[in-house]
Amino acid sequence: MVKRISAVALAGLIAMPAAALAGAGTAPQDLERKIEELAKELDALKAQLASQNESLSEYGDKVDDMDELLEEKSEAWDLAARFKFYGDFRTRGDYYSASNVFSAGTPLGLAGFDASGMPIFAGQAQGDQGNDTILTNRFRLNMRVKATENVEFKGRLAMYKAWGMQSTPNDLAGGYPIFDGNTTRTPDDSALYMDRAIVNWNNIGGLPVWFSIGRRPTTDGPPAHIRMNNDTRMATPTAYMDYPFDGLALGYAYDWGNDTLGNGRIRFCYGRGFEAGLQWDEGTNPYPIDDTDFAGLSWDVFNQGNRFLNIQSFGVFNLYNYPAFEDEFIRYAAGFSQADGGYGEQTNIGQMYHTTTVFTDKIGDLNYFISGGWSHTDPNGNGMFNDYYAMAMGQTGYNTGSEDGYSVYLGVRYDLDNLGLKLGAEYNYGSQYWVAFTPGHDELYLSKLATRGNTYEVYLIYDLPTGEAISQYAKTFIRLGYQYYDYNYSGVSDYNIKPYDLDDEQTALQMLGINPVESAHQVYLTFEAYF
Repeated sequence: MVKRISAVALAGLIAMPAAALAGAGTAPQDLERKIEELAKELDALKAQLASQNESLSEYGDKVDDMDELLEEKSEAWDLAARFKFYGDFRTRGDYYSASNVFSAGTPLGLAGFDASGMPIFAGQAQGDQGNDTILTNRFRLNMRVKATENVEFKGRLAMYKAWGMQSTPNDLAGGYPIFDGNTTRTPDDSALYMDRAIVNWNNIGGLPVWFSIGRRPTTDGPPAHIRMNNDTRMATPTAYMDYPFDGLALGYAYDWGNDTLGNGRIRFCYGRGFEAGLQWDEGTNPYPIDDTDFAGLSWDVFNQGNRFLNIQSFGVFNLYNYPAFEDEFIRYAAGFSQADGGYGEQTNIGQMYHTTTVFTDKIGDLNYFISGGWSHTDPNGNGMFNDYYAMAMGQTGYNTGSEDGYSVYLGVRYDLDNLGLKLGAEYNYGSQYWVAFTPGHDELYLSKLATRGNTYEVYLIYDLPTGEAISQYAKTFIRLGYQYYDYNYSGVSDYNIKPYDLDDEQTALQMLGINPVESAHQVYLTFEAYF
């Protein structure tokens, strides 16, 4: 179009002066001179036009290059946008005060008998224990990304530490050092660790079947989400299996076809709780210790809104007497000395079976749940719940008989949405031989769901008025709570030693040098931000 208009314009420029000169009777030599001048002007215009065309061509190339660059950036952005990141940060302060069975100065620990047959004690009890203030920071970063339409990765990094420490403060997590079942769940150093890492393959063969493998989301399961102010359930298994482990699951999802029950799913789960490693052939016992494995079924019977019913049953096979701790762990009770590693030689002690159920629902502004658990031991010749007091008296050997334990767990939370307040209360009870698999608990000191006795808790949640939420995950709140632990038996999930009655069997505790917690008060305050 530019070339065509320019040519017409030039023709007009040439024709108009020529016609004008011809009409005016101009001499031929003057006409020839004028034509030469116009020709020169025409050449100049052609040169200018060529320059403009070259500039337009160069600009067009730049536009093409920019389009290609934008296309590359768009593709790169689409790749980056596949990754979804979200997380939370919590600062928590705790006050803890515990009363032990024996007061300071009480003789403890049988060292032998004198000539008259009276016991000789090796030491004295230290008395009660407590911590006026302990402050912790916890940061967790979640990520999700799809590799294909039906394959997705989910992960979570976590840092959890106490203020002023790059190691675990004394006697946190019930006095146990860090091991695979409580890492990222017990305050330690400021490093980020892989808390969860799983790959899900969904819709296998076009069916509602999925396969999942990796470090499992088996902490903070229902009904813990109610107390922790999470709108959705954070893990499928119930809170009695609060144990991060590596494993796999194969599941099937279904729909009940009505609004009352919604949908459900059932999954087979397998995991490894302890890797024995390379073993030496010792002749009579080729492999002194075997791997410890978990296997069982977790069934979400129905799931519709806040209405949820889960039944879970699993076995622990070749159960260890104690796991592989990161640091040396010495316990001077039950006749074990520092020379034999506190617990003695690491070994397998048999099988354990566990069945739990939880039901949650909401009526108006009232959330509630009912949960219960049953544990059953099947020891080998090394025994479980061994009565070391009786053994010290020469009465019995290892306890190779099965023991049953049970627990009940109840809770409510009333929401005052117009005030941003939520008020909750919980109660749980555990019998003498109850065992909860909860080393990944979030109670800072002793797992309340592992209590052999009674635990009471009340709490308040206040959603802070921090402005409009930027994302679907965003919320900021404080949680203030009080817990009271009332123990009936010693042990708190320890299945190696008999849970002695704190009232009727104090002589046995005194002889063995054990001074367990009898009751405890804990107050906590959290500031939490989800983003």
